[in-house]
Amino acid sequence: MRQSIEALIQPLVALARDAGDAILRIYQAPQPCDVAIKDDSSPLTEADLASQHVIVAGLARLTPTIPVVSEEGEQGESDGEGAFWLVDPLDGTKEFVQRNGEFTVNIALIEQGRPRFGVVHVPVLGTTYWGGAGFGAWRATATAPGGDAIALSVAPPPLAGQTVRVVASKSHLNPETERFIARYVPHELVQAGSSLKFCRVAEGAADLYPRLAPTCEWDTAAAQAVLEGAGGSVVGLDEQPLRYGKDEVLNPHFIALSSVSLLNREQAA
Repeated sequence: MRQSIEALIQPLVALARDAGDAILRIYQAPQPCDVAIKDDSSPLTEADLASQHVIVAGLARLTPTIPVVSEEGEQGESDGEGAFWLVDPLDGTKEFVQRNGEFTVNIALIEQGRPRFGVVHVPVLGTTYWGGAGFGAWRATATAPGGDAIALSVAPPPLAGQTVRVVASKSHLNPETERFIARYVPHELVQAGSSLKFCRVAEGAADLYPRLAPTCEWDTAAAQAVLEGAGGSVVGLDEQPLRYGKDEVLNPHFIALSSVSLLNREQAA
């Protein structure tokens, strides 16, 4: 399916940007939008639904036979083995509500339980990341002169004794995550929201991102594809790759990293 994916790349990037524009129209409105609370206690806004509508309609035009699984509902059925789109129309709704700009649009193509290709768009910055294993990883900002795409590559793993840059969220820095990070001495915390954490590793701005707190499949798939395209990895605590299309949409705890050599490094003094 490589040839068909390559033909879809630019339409997918354009679709993610269109969804981001739909979000921005609500984000930039003078009146704050209403926020509902879903059964899982997560917030839902008009912007989530506007982005969802754009993406589902766009994917139906591009690939009418491939089902769509989204945080905000399913269109068609997936069996966990065939291809399906996995979408988070607004990843980081809390960031949206707090108006800090660190929310994203995530679109991933899943094949046989693995993220084959993904697009991550940051509406406030106008920046889009895309890629997958075998396709490379790229970043472009629509407002930049020329809008040229920049190829991404993870940073070389720090040598023993060098600072390890760990991307983490203050809101999810639980004791288990703190203990994991403490293994690396010295280390530096890099802050980022939503799926941008993966992208920071993909573009070489961080070395690893431990997530020892709950996430769902749609939170991670697109950004995992980008990171893998840049040469990185995303594995569970058992060091096995994350799987998608499971009966249970929750992910296991995982670490996204530039090099698996960082996993078992004991740097504590």
